[in-house]
Amino acid sequence: MMLTIGISPCPNDTYIFEAIANSIISASAIGFNFEYHDIAVLNQKSQAVELDIVKVSYANYFKIAKDYILLKSGGAMGFGVGPLLLSPEKISPNEKHKVAIPGKNTTANFLLQYAFPKLKNKTEIPFDQIEEALVSKKFDLGLVIHESRFTYEQKGLHKVMDLGSYWEENENLPIPLGGIAIKRSLAKEYGQTINDLIIQSIEWQERQATLSDYIQSHAQEMEIEVMQQHIDLYVNDFSKNVGSDGEKAIAFMKKILLPNFEKPIVIEC
Repeated sequence: MMLTIGISPCPNDTYIFEAIANSIISASAIGFNFEYHDIAVLNQKSQAVELDIVKVSYANYFKIAKDYILLKSGGAMGFGVGPLLLSPEKISPNEKHKVAIPGKNTTANFLLQYAFPKLKNKTEIPFDQIEEALVSKKFDLGLVIHESRFTYEQKGLHKVMDLGSYWEENENLPIPLGGIAIKRSLAKEYGQTINDLIIQSIEWQERQATLSDYIQSHAQEMEIEVMQQHIDLYVNDFSKNVGSDGEKAIAFMKKILLPNFEKPIVIEC
């Protein structure tokens, strides 16, 4: 059985999945074909049910829940990991401001709406172009994720709000950024195996002394120091198992986004 897996090229995803992608660890009778896409593209592919296993924004998951169920391992969740709302000049957000976002179905946009429900003038652009769009003042506000957390001050940008901190202060729950979803039709037979492989892959990675060429090549122009900061922030205990607090955070999002969905949302593995 060959299963297609879609993840992002970001260091946290390639760190988590390297041992699987490069067949350092494997499972009998299962093979994997990997695809690498921006999270907005992965969300779109999940809505089209194109991939067997896929990294998705948790906020997007509730659009695909009839076809997919979440694994407990492999995702990005935690405290202090939320997106930042930035601006080229110090401002107080209002409904007239133009906002660059990394995707309407991202958890980042969900948290933006949670904190600033009146901000509606939004434009989707690739996440790695938002900083420069703010520097050139094409937008009044920009919603940044991933490595932009570590580089925005160098570019003279201002932090309007840490949306993750706002969520944590109000809900006292970890921030559910992105999770690994598997087709419901495959979950019963393969879900436990995939969960176990992901945990083994992380544990293999934890024994490595340096970041591999595989991680660096997918991260493109990111500096080694930024890659390591990225991994240190987004790969944590929740990456091995979302646990009870993680499930509470996902269930809270479900209550807001899909209150009437009755099927299980996290696989019992």
